[in-house]
Amino acid sequence: MNKLLVISVISIIFLSGCVSGMAVKTGDTVKVHYTGTLDDGTIFDSSEEREPLEFEAGEGQMIQGFDNAVIGMKVGEEKEIKLQPSEAYGDYDPSLVHEIARDRLSVEPTVGMDIVMRTPSGGQVPGKITKVSDETVTVDLNHPFAGKVLNFKIRIVDIS
Repeated sequence: MNKLLVISVISIIFLSGCVSGMAVKTGDTVKVHYTGTLDDGTIFDSSEEREPLEFEAGEGQMIQGFDNAVIGMKVGEEKEIKLQPSEAYGDYDPSLVHEIARDRLSVEPTVGMDIVMRTPSGGQVPGKITKVSDETVTVDLNHPFAGKVLNFKIRIVDIS
């Protein structure tokens, strides 16, 4: 009976050690705390005051650079990364800026207003009004972080 208990305790200790030393691999569900900043130091998002972000690593649920950065990290490990636009939301695309007739809108447009445009296939694309004139409205359909370098401080909280 004592030998069985000792073997069980050793097994539990061994398994605990393996889990704590486990590195994130593609397909793992991970929980991370992060802080995202622009190059000027402006914080654009952080999970520190809320629940950690949970996602499947390497499955395309996150922007590419963030997704790739967590692979190989271990619980408790921290990392700082700098993502170029190609690893995040892409380059700014001037062809995604459109001028439309003001009378096509059902609301009074103002610069900075977020709107949703419908595609010919019925999909929806978010945009921001960047210019308003008497007859037209200019809408930018680029992601707000398109063309921007993003910095993240990442800490792995859990791997399952």
